[in-house]
Amino acid sequence: MKRVALTGNLGSGKSTVGRMLKDLGAFVIDADEVIHSFYRKGHPVLEEVVRLLGEGILDEEGNGDRKKIAEIVFKDPEKLRKLEEITHGALYEELENIYSELPEDSVVFVEAALLIEKGTYKKYDKTLLVYAPYEVCKRRALKKGMSEEDFERRWKRQMSPEEKLKYADFVIDNSGSLEETRRQTEEVFEAIRRDP
Repeated sequence: MKRVALTGNLGSGKSTVGRMLKDLGAFVIDADEVIHSFYRKGHPVLEEVVRLLGEGILDEEGNGDRKKIAEIVFKDPEKLRKLEEITHGALYEELENIYSELPEDSVVFVEAALLIEKGTYKKYDKTLLVYAPYEVCKRRALKKGMSEEDFERRWKRQMSPEEKLKYADFVIDNSGSLEETRRQTEEVFEAIRRDP
């Protein structure tokens, strides 16, 4: 089984490339979606998060409200660190469960934003970076409805896309057309499958 870190900055188009890889027959796991599943009412991870951040993070149904959680932890680096300890530990356990159910010859991409910053890209066989420069990423994020303030705050937590190039085994430049991105995605997927 080949495990590939699929990463890139906010607005770079990781999810777009992830969908293209799925279309090509790859297994793609969105780490954010796995973590969001932990915030469902009754989940043991949510119970730990409530102990850390308080009952105020719950919505009317008793699920974790990601917006409320983000508001607290982005203002408090220590709480953010503790939240990440809780969720990332559970994420890696869940990933192992998912891997164990896939065919042995699978190529699995795990899509996540801060893999290089946190050093967790080292847990994977290869790293695929979806690259786009700051201006392109910002334009896309704002177009999707993110506020400029929110974008800048999140961007500052990330290494620059140019810096990330040094860590990547494969790069897809997603600053052009979708057709161009699709062509590169097909080439990279083939190269990863052939890679020993």
